[in-house]
Amino acid sequence: MANPNETRRNEGLILQAVLRLAREMRQAAQDGELTGSALILLGSLHRGGAMSAVELARREGLQPQSLSRLLARLDKQGLINRAVDPEDARRHVIAITPAGTAMLMQQMVKRRDWLADRMAERLNAEEKATLVDAAELMLRIAL
Repeated sequence: MANPNETRRNEGLILQAVLRLAREMRQAAQDGELTGSALILLGSLHRGGAMSAVELARREGLQPQSLSRLLARLDKQGLINRAVDPEDARRHVIAITPAGTAMLMQQMVKRRDWLADRMAERLNAEEKATLVDAAELMLRIAL
């Protein structure tokens, strides 16, 4: 049986690593940077195609108020567009624009490059493989 103190310490270590890695990645890609939430929404629209705000909020686990502010910002930047749903005039369908796709790809490349550089500098092949395994497990927890 696992020691409760050790379990808590391990959970804290994982949390610290995730938060620090996210912070370092954000700081490394500051100029012209989109927020993590904006990137997630653009990625969801890129992968899933046009959808309603309700569907987007459900997919990403966001509150409608938070989503509305974020969508307004992305719309103002020309990264998404909102059109009236042809099947229900009360709803809007949100789609990523070509500019949004370009920004998403640019930001993802920037983040991947940063991560690849850090991994090359600090990890050996076995550690990289372990990190990939851990990432798969973390995604299983998150999804």
